[in-house]
Amino acid sequence: MKLSQNVRSALLASAITLNLLSANAQEQHFKVSPAPDRHEGQGPYSQLILREVTVINGTGAPAFGPADIVIEGNKITQVVIVGTPTSNIRSNRPQLKAGGKEMQLAGHYVMPGIIDMHGHIGGAEQGTPAEYVYKLWMGHGITTIRDPSCGNGLEFCLSEKKRSAENKITAPRILAYPYFGQGQSAPFTNPEQARVWVRDMKAKGADGLKCFGYRPDILQAALEETKKQGMRSACHHAQIDVARVNVLNTARWGLTSMEHWYGLPEALFDGQTVQNYPADYNYQNEQQRFAQAGRLWAQAAKPGTVKWNAVMEELLKLDFTIDPTFTIYQAARDLMRAQRAVWHDEYTLPSLWKFYSPNPDSHGSFFFDWGTEDEVSWKENYRMWMQFVNEYKNRGGRVTVGSDSGFIYKLYGFGTIEELELLREAGFHPLEVMKAATLSGAEALGINQITGSIEAGKLADLAILDENPLANFKVLYGTGHTRLKPNGEVQQVGGVKYTVKDGIIYDAKQLLADVKAMVKQSKGK
Repeated sequence: MKLSQNVRSALLASAITLNLLSANAQEQHFKVSPAPDRHEGQGPYSQLILREVTVINGTGAPAFGPADIVIEGNKITQVVIVGTPTSNIRSNRPQLKAGGKEMQLAGHYVMPGIIDMHGHIGGAEQGTPAEYVYKLWMGHGITTIRDPSCGNGLEFCLSEKKRSAENKITAPRILAYPYFGQGQSAPFTNPEQARVWVRDMKAKGADGLKCFGYRPDILQAALEETKKQGMRSACHHAQIDVARVNVLNTARWGLTSMEHWYGLPEALFDGQTVQNYPADYNYQNEQQRFAQAGRLWAQAAKPGTVKWNAVMEELLKLDFTIDPTFTIYQAARDLMRAQRAVWHDEYTLPSLWKFYSPNPDSHGSFFFDWGTEDEVSWKENYRMWMQFVNEYKNRGGRVTVGSDSGFIYKLYGFGTIEELELLREAGFHPLEVMKAATLSGAEALGINQITGSIEAGKLADLAILDENPLANFKVLYGTGHTRLKPNGEVQQVGGVKYTVKDGIIYDAKQLLADVKAMVKQSKGK
């Protein structure tokens, strides 16, 4: 039975999935081409020294430099300040060992590799092979992703995870979070079945689970077992189940992170228990679904109220992570801007553009009659949503960066950088944005001891630029940033210059050139 992405998305939101689809049928229909063997990148080296760089270490600390970053194999061994911006470089700096490599990078900025907490590895309906997705990510300095749902099948996801870990492919690190119930041929009917499934996923090599909602006692068992097994979890609290399971419920049961914002306004209801749906509302009608979603925050408790504070304080005590993915809903508040993003012409595959275009059978392609009132509602939705997220961060809560690209006019890599800009719009200081994109993501994934910041002992996962991203996040886009030179000449600057993963140096601009060639070839067909 061939199902559209739209129907599949809706089914994944509840136990209905398990009545209709076998795991094998899902994987056969939705699997994309795995990445080819790696031919890009230089290294790792017995020793690699990045000379005279300005360091943005990802911890929230201000930038500092000039500094030498010493890497041996795939790990950072030293970060040594070697002077001041106006002094001569000190003579007692790290010395290059025989057989090592050094890169003279005065005037360059080095930041930790970005961690995208919501990175789907393409899809057959989008026509996006893994190589295309990976190179867009790596070309933007993204060195780790969490695949929420493993939509191409768990076997595929685990295989690509292993190949990436062994650097057999050009790809970020991959953490596999299969959706709750993946591989089952029948729905769960009791909590013990859920616990057994979690243990089975752990044995197969999954890092966590992704849920959309379920019968409360069964979902509680799954989340509690996930935590017991030392795994992490993510949840998109879909409207079809959110009336009985919102973020307060799942956070209490041990959920690591909420995706998007569904489930949070519902936890903030004060005077009602369900969203104020119109009588003709049908969840399967995505035009209605997203239009009404844009009117949800207006129904939640207002900032500073008792309810607002109570929900926030409980989530903070539970060390709960918010992964907002602001970027994925941008088209809802400004459709034309999302449609005409400058990168679409050269980096968006024709098949993906077709998938984005209004089509009731493609998930997220709901713009059949998207009007002024819808965009105005969504702009207000963003205002309140951003206020909660920013205040949550200010009170010590963890906020991370996720993109959910591949849907709603959002392109891999580019969407992740846009998320940084949107956190800035929400009120984050650029250094807070940088921490959300790096160390906070590593903390949420439980890998902060090995990556997420530039510190001795951590993996050499880095992005190197010749522009300062703290001054302008637009210089991280692969299309660069337009600037006027003193002589009046217009130039394009920026873009990540090198992405370092596991001590291997990749030419980020060449990776994006490869993507452009794929798109050009596809258009030629």
